[in-house]
Amino acid sequence: MSLCDACRDGLVRLAPPLCERCGAPGAWPISRCAECKGRRLGFATARAAVVYDDVARRLVSAWKERGQRHLARVAAAVVADTLARPAVAALAFVPSDRDRTLERGHRPAEALARELGRSWEVPVEHLLRRVRSVDRQRGLGLKERRQNVTGVFAPARASPARVCLVDDIYTSGATAAAAATALRKGGARRVEVITFARAIR
Repeated sequence: MSLCDACRDGLVRLAPPLCERCGAPGAWPISRCAECKGRRLGFATARAAVVYDDVARRLVSAWKERGQRHLARVAAAVVADTLARPAVAALAFVPSDRDRTLERGHRPAEALARELGRSWEVPVEHLLRRVRSVDRQRGLGLKERRQNVTGVFAPARASPARVCLVDDIYTSGATAAAAATALRKGGARRVEVITFARAIR
């Protein structure tokens, strides 16, 4: 699969007004939306380039599950065209589960981070490791998603003070929050999250 101009134009870009914290779109800008209010989040902000709708879902499926690895470059180009370069010392990425890496033969989040690192001229560092495998998040409710990833990540090495965490999709924020918390344990003082797509509830 290659992304034609019509398909690229069909991606719905996320634009303000947004929740200042988690990036959820809304009728007006607010500091915390109903989705993130009252939650302990390890990240300062989360932003995504596009809405995770049918068009984005087909792209992500081809990229992650059907071996179309070149789509990481496409996704990174869309992100770089939509979101501002973060003022951070390094990009980190959500480490892939070992079993799913073996199934796919590649690491989508790492590939996206490395493409963005080249575009933004920001170093990409391996700052996180997985402590254990988890069940797939797909199909789980919000509470179950959060419980599923609790304690999954740990620092792989010391983190710079300002880090941008890269992942492919922001669904509930559970994975981003757990990974950002681990980065903070590794020394990061501010973690920003950037993803290609975001599920809208």
